[in-house]
Amino acid sequence: MTSPGGRALPASFDQAVVADVDDRLAAITREHGVRIGWAVESGSRAWGFPSPDSDYDCRFVFVRPRSAYLDPWPPRDVIETPLDAVLDVNGWDLVKAVRLATGGNATVGEWLRSPFVYAGEEEFRDELLALVAAVADRSAIVRHYLHVGRDHWERSGAADGAAVHLKRVFYALRPAATLHWMEQHPGRVTPPMDLGALLAEAPVPDAVARPVADLVAAKAVTREMGSGVVPAAVRAWVQERFERAASDDTVPPPGASAAARGEAATRFRALLDRWAPPG
Repeated sequence: MTSPGGRALPASFDQAVVADVDDRLAAITREHGVRIGWAVESGSRAWGFPSPDSDYDCRFVFVRPRSAYLDPWPPRDVIETPLDAVLDVNGWDLVKAVRLATGGNATVGEWLRSPFVYAGEEEFRDELLALVAAVADRSAIVRHYLHVGRDHWERSGAADGAAVHLKRVFYALRPAATLHWMEQHPGRVTPPMDLGALLAEAPVPDAVARPVADLVAAKAVTREMGSGVVPAAVRAWVQERFERAASDDTVPPPGASAAARGEAATRFRALLDRWAPPG
């Protein structure tokens, strides 16, 4: 449950880091003349498999003054702050978020559903999430998770049954669980962000659920999980998820339809009317 100011953070978050995030967001608002509509934690903490030494990944969507969107030479559609060993804070312009979401990129939808919120307006979140749902191409979202998950799976080396860095396996497990969730919920296009929620809403066999839960528990208390062999049942399940999704991925991406682009444009202008700062 978010607070009236949009804040929703667990007590386990390092308060010094949270204060640093707040300072960076305030500086971005001041120095760039933007409004930050929604700022969340992404990465392993929001995905449900943090380690004690996991860094913090703050992501946000910002809105510039309306005049900036009429400029023939618009500013960059990304704002970044210095990356360090603990903190990574960067965000997307609303126009970038809308374009990517309309094209099938699932990232902005994940940010809007993060369980951990640093700042923002719930109404902005809800309006942008409604835009994402209205223009979503389900096949493109499936393709997004297939390509992201399969790439991580292949790079991890886990499919061969060899000992691998177990931390890397999670970046394939979550997309596989998302694909499973979408198969079990054919009418929906907004899967949960958290791995535990995905598996709760789309249960998997105990032979998969138990070792996955063990891996999550081990990662939560171990700074470096080290190497190990992914259990055969988990390997088979992950590979099956990707194969099933790939079997439907035979047609080249068509791109956003004219109707989806038109809907996105209408909703984008409405968001600007309400949320663009003066300037």
